[in-house]
Amino acid sequence: MQILSTVLRGACACLLGSTLLAHAQTPPQPQPQPQTSSDALVDPAAASKQAREIAQGDPARWYREDATTQARMRTLQKEIGAALQEARNACKKAPAAERNACMQEARAIYQRDMAQAKARMAGQDQTP
Repeated sequence: MQILSTVLRGACACLLGSTLLAHAQTPPQPQPQPQTSSDALVDPAAASKQAREIAQGDPARWYREDATTQARMRTLQKEIGAALQEARNACKKAPAAERNACMQEARAIYQRDMAQAKARMAGQDQTP
């Protein structure tokens, strides 16, 4: 159950990042282009660290459940912050005319996700 919870949290973070990326980019042509997954929007220092970790196998921290509500909230904040950073990187690559709107949307999504995370954690605190 703990592994499933950890995997689901990771999947949610990936979906959040994908959503931010999808909102941040406007395809140049009206026809949808197939998207491939890449680390192009990840900070080079983070990508280098990720590559080293992947070479060593799954980190043990992936399989450790957050013991407290505060720890779960820190994890969510970290994941939401990483998604915001990826969205900002995508916005920086967008045309100048679209950049400001892209950044505003990324911030709005970040704020919405943080509010939802806080509400979810508050709901977990109330359940015995």
